[in-house]
Order: sequence, then structure tokens, then C-alpha cells
Amino acid sequence: MLLNLVALQVQFPVIGTSARTQPKSLTVAMSAMCAVLYAMGSYLTAYLVSPWGSGQFRPAVVIPAVFASLFGPVVGGLGAAVGTLIADSIAHGQIYVRSLVSAVPGNFVGFFLFGWLMKRRFGWANYVKTSQITLILSNGMVAFLYVYYRTFVDASYPVAFRDGWIYVSLGLVAWWYVTMLPFVLVLGPVLIRAVAPALSGLASQELSLKLKEEVPRKSLFVAMILPSMVMLAIGVTLVTANPSLLVSSSFASNTVILTGMQVMFLGSGLILLVLSVLTLRLAQPLKTT
Repeated sequence: MLLNLVALQVQFPVIGTSARTQPKSLTVAMSAMCAVLYAMGSYLTAYLVSPWGSGQFRPAVVIPAVFASLFGPVVGGLGAAVGTLIADSIAHGQIYVRSLVSAVPGNFVGFFLFGWLMKRRFGWANYVKTSQITLILSNGMVAFLYVYYRTFVDASYPVAFRDGWIYVSLGLVAWWYVTMLPFVLVLGPVLIRAVAPALSGLASQELSLKLKEEVPRKSLFVAMILPSMVMLAIGVTLVTANPSLLVSSSFASNTVILTGMQVMFLGSGLILLVLSVLTLRLAQPLKTT
């Protein structure tokens, strides 16, 4: 389907030119496709939740990152916003208000910025930096809006969270960031290169050459090793700190949440650490033949 839609547009200005202009028909078509694929991917994979009982594991976030990189900010922003609303609404059997007030604006701003930054200068080094910036911003918006709404508007969160809602929000930011980052950094370039042949009539020669370049190993290593160290440090602190003090806090309001936090921070830190080491040691990571 994607190949057919793209093939119909070969007569229009190419992707990768300085203006990066593209027809409205292509923008509408790609936005709709991004939304559908993101909704499907999220619905099929987003079942694990954070230690605080909300905040889904979403590897499908790589989909709007790919569309934003190739088709620009409007496609990335609209596709991510509409897609996440569709997935959440289907999962809950109605228009999901919590998603509407938090995930929709957060996803739109984050992936609009993703597309805008990639539009200014396409390249794998820029892709790595853009992924980190936009995931922090997008997840930050979603987390703070979501936790605030559940704590003070519909009052569905435990009362114990009221005094520490900011810390719960930061915890969700960490959860989303460390679970999304590997998929965007590792799978993103692979998917972009897989789609690129279908863009032969739309991509400029400059963009085609950049797609063949090697993803910088050191940039990938740094992008994953730094958050892994932070996650491990927090995890070790949670394990070694006085349990009674932690359980009495709103951030870890009971032993179940505390245990979940320990597993989350230590587990995600170890996974990112392993991935960063593998990235640095592989001879030719993510390089086309």
C-alpha cells in the first residue's frame, strides 16, 4: 500500500530538497497511513505498564519517527497524535479523554519537532540527537499532563500521589524514554532504509546518499550508555535505601510499586548497557551493503 501511494507521487517535488516541499495529497495520505500503522502497532504491543499502573510500553513509537523523518513535521505530528488516540480509544471502548488531553498534544508536538529537525538537516548523527531531544520533550508533556489530570481532575490516582505527582510524572518520563529509545535508535534507521527504495522518485540524490551512510556507532553508544548509567544509579539507590522511608513516600507508596520501580530502573539500565556495548563492538552496525 505504501509503495503504491508513493509511486503515484513521482511527478511532485522531491524529498530532500532545500524546501522539502510536498503535495497536500501526499501529506494527507502519509499522515493517515502513519496514524493507522501507529494505532495498530500500539494496540498490538502496548500491554506492559509502568510500576505506577499506567504508561504503556510502546515500541511502535518508531513508526511516527520513520514517517516524520521521511515526510516531515506535519505527517509525523498528525500521524502520532491521531494514531495514539485511536489506539487508546479502541482499547477503552470509547474516546479516551485522558489520551486526548495528554498523549495527543504530547505526541503531536514531539513528532512535529522530530520532523522539523530532520527536515532542516537529514543525517544519521542528527537522527540520533533528534530522537533523544524529542522523546524527552514528548514524553515529558504526556507524563505531566496525564498525571496531573488523573491526580487533580478525575481523581483516579491514589491520594498518596497528590504530594508527589511531579515525581510520579518524572518516573513515567524515565519509563517511556528508556523503553522507547532503543527501538527508535536501532529499528528506525533499518525501517527508513527499507522504505527508501519506494521513494526513488521522491528522494533527492543527496538524501539517497545520506541513507547509505553508516549510523555513527559512537553517537549510538553515548545515546544509550548515559541513560543506562542514570537508570542503574537510581535502581541501586532504590535497592539500598531504607525501605520504610521509600514506602512512606508518595513516589513509592507501597511495596508493590517500590519493587516495580527497582525492577524497572535496574532492568532498563542493564538492557541499555548491553545494547550500548553491543553497538560499539559490532564491526559494521546498521550499514547497508
